[in-house]
Amino acid sequence: MASVDKPYALPRSRCRPTRARVSAFTLGLAWALAAAAALAAPTAPSPATPLDEALRAQLQARLQQVAQAHPGLPPGARIDVEIGRIDARLRLAPCERIEPQWPAAAWGALRVGLRCVQGPARWQVQLPAQVRVWVPGWVGAARLAAGTTLTAAHLRAAEVDLATGAVGDATLIEGRVLARAVAAGAAIRLEDLRPRQWFAAGETVEVVAVGPGFRVQGHGQALAPGLDGQRVRVRTEGGRVVTGVAVAPAQVEVSL
Repeated sequence: MASVDKPYALPRSRCRPTRARVSAFTLGLAWALAAAAALAAPTAPSPATPLDEALRAQLQARLQQVAQAHPGLPPGARIDVEIGRIDARLRLAPCERIEPQWPAAAWGALRVGLRCVQGPARWQVQLPAQVRVWVPGWVGAARLAAGTTLTAAHLRAAEVDLATGAVGDATLIEGRVLARAVAAGAAIRLEDLRPRQWFAAGETVEVVAVGPGFRVQGHGQALAPGLDGQRVRVRTEGGRVVTGVAVAPAQVEVSL
């Protein structure tokens, strides 16, 4: 009877891996999985934040200085500077030297440019800032409807922020008409007020022509109502039509 060949079998010592080989394979697999996870994960932000406390203090001092040097700053005004935060979603590389780019305005909601000029990667971001100028002013004593002619009874003294357009001088408010409603306790702003009407259409007005080194006065007839600070056409005594700015009761200024 023919013999049947047995299938070839590896020696027992070769077909069953040793414990040392299993441990090495397991460690290698774990290392590979960890490396793949690290490559797939988003890069964490650098622990060295580009906007450290020293730079924040420098920006705050600079904005404070510019606000105090503003020619329209009233005496005794209190300036409050608040530096915002960079968008947390931005991934900024560490930077050895950051160069600020200052806004043109001195008050209100501002944006300070920050540009990395020395570092492994160049970047540029906008940093929000708020400069408030607090002065004694006036707010609505109660809710005031549009069309209200303001008197002292409508107002209450309070500290207001000039950077928002709030009015600090009561003489600029009393007798003015509200163009929009004002909430109780809200500051009265110039944009809340209707422009003063210095004269009506058809009235005789004084026309003051101003130029380099001269000033000439005459009279004419207003062809439209004269609203404070707005342009209006006037027919002069000689019949010529000129355009000027209503600056005072029955007065138009023409720049030549």
